[in-house]
Amino acid sequence: MQDKLIRMATQMADFFRSQPDEPPAQAVAAHINDSWSPQMRKDFLAQISAGAEADPIVRDAASFIRPPKVASES
Repeated sequence: MQDKLIRMATQMADFFRSQPDEPPAQAVAAHINDSWSPQMRKDFLAQISAGAEADPIVRDAASFIRPPKVASES
């Protein structure tokens, strides 16, 4: 079964796929960057990097998602 974060991102992809204003991958990433906690973004990016099965828009969105800052980067 897909992880909850991948499912959530897929639901966003389904929505933004039909919106003409912005490329869907960038819209998904913007929503994730604005709404998800750093830990959620970290977990999501780790899953994508590990090869989790995901919608192509979700995979493309990963390249636009801001990775959380490491404590030493503050």
